[in-house]
Amino acid sequence: MPTHKNLSTRRAAIAITTALLAGTALPALAQDAASYPNKMIRIIVPNPPGGTSDVLARLIGKELGETLKQPVVVENKAGGNGHIGASFVAKSAPDGYTLLLMDMSNATIGPSVAQLNYNPLKELTPVLMPAYSPHLLVVRHDLPVKNIDELAAWAKKNGKPLSFGTPLASISQLAGILLAQNKGFEFNVIGYKGGAQALADLAGAQIDSAMASVLATNPLVQSGKIKAIAVTSAKPFAATPGVPTVASQIPDFVTGSWQGLMAPAGTPPAVLDKLQATVREIVARPDVARRLAELGSEPSDMSRQQMAEWMQAETVRWGKVVRDNNIKPE
Repeated sequence: MPTHKNLSTRRAAIAITTALLAGTALPALAQDAASYPNKMIRIIVPNPPGGTSDVLARLIGKELGETLKQPVVVENKAGGNGHIGASFVAKSAPDGYTLLLMDMSNATIGPSVAQLNYNPLKELTPVLMPAYSPHLLVVRHDLPVKNIDELAAWAKKNGKPLSFGTPLASISQLAGILLAQNKGFEFNVIGYKGGAQALADLAGAQIDSAMASVLATNPLVQSGKIKAIAVTSAKPFAATPGVPTVASQIPDFVTGSWQGLMAPAGTPPAVLDKLQATVREIVARPDVARRLAELGSEPSDMSRQQMAEWMQAETVRWGKVVRDNNIKPE
């Protein structure tokens, strides 16, 4: 018969194992969190160099390394519409040394349009949403419209669907479909490998319209090659003065490029808290905020708890659009 001492030892062992499986911060984990970081941190960007996520990761990474007194390296692992890099992080050790910075639309749309080898909602955990850049709805420069009401009227009068260039199964495609449905007209979706190609054809008047981030569209708008008729931010956006919001005509219509910092699920809460607090302070610095504005983005202060709730809601929201419109991956 087991002795009282043996039972106590077994119970203690079970409690420790259960706590580890549940991700509870035991003293050993707490000690690790207190000394975090003590080696190099990697930020994985699941896109090629030069894009919004890449530029933001390098901006934050530089400041993060200087603040935490450890090197921070940005690595690009592109492919699969962002899911190759995201899956790599999801399968990495949950110790705070491998992080992911990505456009969160990929994480919230991905489960509805593709067979993923990881679950973004279960295998990744939010750290912070450091920046947001809305979409611009843009049209060819000679289209005689100034806002989405005039666009809808022109489309109905023209008698045929407006061509709309976009990467397939992307946030811009879904947002365009939702906007057209709300205003009672139809887009003829033209699929592209990337948003830059769609914008190039729009500038050449090969297609009628497109929707892409402020970062990608604003140079073409400012040069007069294309025309911006709406921005998808909740309120007028500083980088696009005079451009009306979609939300002013379609309540709660907000889309865009939400840049999220993520870690593998199971990362100790104390490590996540330290990262969240540090990155939040970084994006609030005047020089960083100014650089974000130059990129067509603005600082965001969405906490990891708010970010988790947002991810759940956005996954449901866009999943319905995907199902209702039978959206297929490229």
